[in-house]
Amino acid sequence: MAGPIERIQVLDEIEKDIITCLQCAAQALLELGKERSSQKQAESNTSQFLRTLSQVESKLSDQINYLTQVSTGQPHEGSGYASQKVLQMAWHRLEHVRSWVNELERHKASHLAAGNRTTVGVLNGNMTSSGTSTQ
Repeated sequence: MAGPIERIQVLDEIEKDIITCLQCAAQALLELGKERSSQKQAESNTSQFLRTLSQVESKLSDQINYLTQVSTGQPHEGSGYASQKVLQMAWHRLEHVRSWVNELERHKASHLAAGNRTTVGVLNGNMTSSGTSTQ
């Protein structure tokens, strides 16, 4: 794929082609507007207009396809967008996993604390068979 400077140059060429299209269309219309118009000249200008317009359409389609790839994060040469997006998503997943691990640690600690209270009560003989204190 072309780099940013080449992309800008292609866009500049497209702009020049659009100007050529407009000039050919204007010349064709001027020729047809004359009292004694030359059909051959009008057809030549019209033909040039259509050829240039086809080139503009093709080049613009290439540019749009490139921009579609860039905006969807598909890997392509000349841009770090996809890598940056992958890194950002990895950081997001890491933070999500950390929050889940912290939540599991809190549950584990509360479960162990509840188990320790029950064990201490049973060892001291202060619990009934239902697990309630006798004092």
